[in-house]
Amino acid sequence: MDTLKITSLLGDKAEYLLGHTCKTIDKSLIHIPSPSTVDDIWINTDRNIQTLNNLQRMLGSGRLANTGYLSILPVDQDIEHTAGASFAPNPIYFDPENIVKLAIEGGCNAVASTFGNLGAVARKYAHKIPFLVKLNHNELLTYPNSYNQVMFGTVKEAWNMGAAAVGATIYFGSAESREQLVEIADAFEYAHELGMATVLWCYLRNNDFKKDGVDYHAAADLTGQANHLGVTIKADIVKQKLPSNNGGFTAINFGKVDKKMYTELTTEHPIDLCRYQVANGYMGRVGLINSGGESHGASDLKEAVITAVINKRAGGMGLISGRKAFQRSMKDGVELLHTIQDVYLDPEITIA
Repeated sequence: MDTLKITSLLGDKAEYLLGHTCKTIDKSLIHIPSPSTVDDIWINTDRNIQTLNNLQRMLGSGRLANTGYLSILPVDQDIEHTAGASFAPNPIYFDPENIVKLAIEGGCNAVASTFGNLGAVARKYAHKIPFLVKLNHNELLTYPNSYNQVMFGTVKEAWNMGAAAVGATIYFGSAESREQLVEIADAFEYAHELGMATVLWCYLRNNDFKKDGVDYHAAADLTGQANHLGVTIKADIVKQKLPSNNGGFTAINFGKVDKKMYTELTTEHPIDLCRYQVANGYMGRVGLINSGGESHGASDLKEAVITAVINKRAGGMGLISGRKAFQRSMKDGVELLHTIQDVYLDPEITIA
């Protein structure tokens, strides 16, 4: 896909997103993803050689191989939201082999899923596409539901499966977040010891993060701090929702802030808001991948391209998009994943 087609998909947002220049945190301060990301950034860290191997394996796979960018297919919604709700639009994905096939045909760098899904086909596929095994989930059958995560397996089990990386979620802001933070910090330490990369879903969950009818769960200041906590426990990659607003700390009158967070480090432009998320990941040393979000049907392709453009131009590392891809036919899912990847392959779409 050429820039003209991407511009067409962006529609009335094309100039707003492609023509934007970031005047908050300058691009010269950002560690921009590149073909030499492992050599430029990770060689100097305390990650062992096997972890570097697996980081490079993910970065060297799929259509985005050796660009520094990642396109990951995540399928854990069957646990988080119920399998029926997730797979009813396309029941073939009740069979985990089709999940892995979609990731491979879609040119993804890795497939992220549950112990059960990936374990069911590990011997056939673990050497063909990097596995990212999700360690914990918020299972939906506990009633009333709580903002908690439970470990579904062990780090050693993921290693035995041939996983290149492990992933986990912490619900920052929830009553259980400190317990989750200690648990996942220990898990990530062991994963690194065994040579696997680590990916943290740095999500926010607290009913008090909604104020006067406005939901601040995806506010740039709150999500930025969640990202910063994530990289502090040695997440190699952080997954975060694209910022939808800002001023969460001030709205709920919580935490310490500096007015420059809102007047100099960010603006209301989505690329500047995402740049603030990137900055909180050690200025991009730890890659930011944004989530693709739920499927809305006909608008999915445009929404996915918008998210990819914002992430790339902000200095992010890629997209992790699931429902928009697997809640449609295999052919259309592959097309959507390829379209996302085309944004990162396009040399004319540069950091703002």
